[in-house]
Amino acid sequence: MNWTGTWALFVKEVRRFYSVAVQTIFAPVVSTLLYLLIFGKVISADIEVFSGLNYSQFLIPGLVMMAILQNAFSNSSSSLIQSKMHGNLSFVLLSPISPVELYIAFIAASIVRGLVVGLGVLVVGVLWFDLSWQSPMWILVFAILSAGLMGGIGMTAGILSDKYDQLAAFQNFIIMPLTFLSGVFYSIHALPGVWQTLSHFNPFFYMVDGFRYGFFEQSDVSVYLSLTVSFGFFLLISAINVILLVKGVKIRN
Repeated sequence: MNWTGTWALFVKEVRRFYSVAVQTIFAPVVSTLLYLLIFGKVISADIEVFSGLNYSQFLIPGLVMMAILQNAFSNSSSSLIQSKMHGNLSFVLLSPISPVELYIAFIAASIVRGLVVGLGVLVVGVLWFDLSWQSPMWILVFAILSAGLMGGIGMTAGILSDKYDQLAAFQNFIIMPLTFLSGVFYSIHALPGVWQTLSHFNPFFYMVDGFRYGFFEQSDVSVYLSLTVSFGFFLLISAINVILLVKGVKIRN
């Protein structure tokens, strides 16, 4: 393994999003907190999702995870599409690092951005509402795993997209619906039967539910099932990305 090259590419990716921190870190934190203000403050008194929890407490972990998912996806996808459009991806491909090392560097940078934005939402959220921390280990595991998974999906989207509008379509018609239908704002037990069944086919649901379990030790499905599905999906996306990078699909011509 060329760890020096992998580290250099990772640092380059982190510096890329840090150099525009207002857009990549602070703006997502503020926009996510608007959901907390609107949904948490306005309808919190009328809803109790889990026993003993008010709606604001239930909502905060969901919003944190939503911020992690969206920003981890944006980091790898935007970096790749920008490099392709500007023509500087060839410099990365000509560097002495393998496809696996390139993948590791991009995913690690996506994890960092996802965690930074998620931590920002969490810090501001706990200033307003009490939040329990029943299992910090599960919180950390699902935060890192989910950010890595979404970084991988973003990388796939960035590789397969030739233009910004193709990437936007991927984000608006796939990522956004799956995120909003993953239980960020509700428990799937509140849904009609057919929608509950469909929710179990949404991999984003397991990431949100497992992450929320770390705070309350209450969830819609077993945390071990959520971990298995999330990790299995991460391995699948990783394999797809490595194959695409090895074959050079849409990046070597």
